[in-house]
Amino acid sequence: MAATFGAAMLSLLAPPNPAPVVVMTDDRLYSRIYALVRRVPQGQVTTYQEISRKIGCTARTVGFALAALPSGHDVPWQRVINSQGRVSSRVDGDGHLVQRLLLEAEGVRFDDRQQVDLERYGWQF
Repeated sequence: MAATFGAAMLSLLAPPNPAPVVVMTDDRLYSRIYALVRRVPQGQVTTYQEISRKIGCTARTVGFALAALPSGHDVPWQRVINSQGRVSSRVDGDGHLVQRLLLEAEGVRFDDRQQVDLERYGWQF
């Protein structure tokens, strides 16, 4: 049931496209980020920083790539959190709540400080 709920939420609640920004993006860079995020298994998380180190870009670029995901994508964006083990706030207001719900539906637990134990749930590439 939890996996079904999470899948349903993911298909309905993809991150919104950001307002147009005058920045040149490298589609190949974003594609590499998406490919790496797809490797994170259900019930595990990684960080923006970890992905940025693997790809050779900044953590902020990883965040921009995930925010730019089109509707109907298959990238499990919810599995990427900040290096403190927390879900980062979103400009859309509720995206962080959706992310937490999706992660909890996958079995990821948050402590009283709203953090994920990266030793337990962190995925190593």
